[in-house]
Amino acid sequence: MKSFTSRLLIAAMAIVLGSALAQSQTTSDAPPPMHGPDMDGNREGMLRYFAKTLNLTDDQKAQMTALMQKEHPAMKPLFQQQHQLDQQLRQYVEGTYDEAKVRALAVEKAQVETELTIAQTRVHNGLYQLLTADQKAQLKELEAQRDARIEQEMTHHHGPPSAPPSEQ
Repeated sequence: MKSFTSRLLIAAMAIVLGSALAQSQTTSDAPPPMHGPDMDGNREGMLRYFAKTLNLTDDQKAQMTALMQKEHPAMKPLFQQQHQLDQQLRQYVEGTYDEAKVRALAVEKAQVETELTIAQTRVHNGLYQLLTADQKAQLKELEAQRDARIEQEMTHHHGPPSAPPSEQ
């Protein structure tokens, strides 16, 4: 289940990123790093990469842009609320720790993150549905390559996964 959700979110993000190509004027052949806070650090590079890699049509890009613009007003307050909660939590890192207050903020943050996950998944699904079958297959291949790269990095940094204890 986690793999399916992860793939769906990656697929949707790829589509989201591809849609900004309509606004960009240069292209990039190499994919930028796929990490960081929602890949904001190099969003335009990601958009160009996915639009080029998936060969999105102008109509697809326009539909994706319209979908994101439609959903943005509902999501913006959630991102702002999440940021405010993070700032409030930071005071308990830097100042006096109060577990009861941290716990209350954590519950509130979990509720905001739930709403964000629902909204993002709705957008990602809408974007994914705009892809052709060939583009969806290409995206799955990109995801498989990324998963293999992440697995290789994890093995390199942390060693191979340990075997589960045997039952006797």
